[in-house]
Amino acid sequence: MGWLSSRLGSTARVGLFVDGPNVLREEFDVDLDELRETAGERGALGITRLYLDQKAPSGLIQAGEAHGFDVRVTSGDVDVKLAVDATAAIHDADLDVLAIASRDTDFKPVIELANRAGIATLAIAPGTHGRSDALVSAATEAVVLD
Repeated sequence: MGWLSSRLGSTARVGLFVDGPNVLREEFDVDLDELRETAGERGALGITRLYLDQKAPSGLIQAGEAHGFDVRVTSGDVDVKLAVDATAAIHDADLDVLAIASRDTDFKPVIELANRAGIATLAIAPGTHGRSDALVSAATEAVVLD
């Protein structure tokens, strides 16, 4: 149980946003269930979105859906779509925790916005290699998956 879960309790509403091209890479071998479990330890998952680009294999899209993710495939920049949706969720979704799974520093402004809005933040990294120290330092809590 993480620091956030002890602070917020099991009634917290969590929004999980996964940067698929950045996290679901062969060298990390990330388990989709582990991503959900990690965020779910902080409260009830209200949003579970997996963002992929149009080059994503259909098997990955199906796997995301089979593991309970709302898969969003975009022809544009995945980072932009995820950041826009996460920002909207900060304002519209009544979240207690915003969890972003990525290694990308681009999401630091979204984490900072959530913090200013009084929403706890969780940065989930697929491994220590290439992990964004900026995300780690901006988030309320950071986790590295095994």
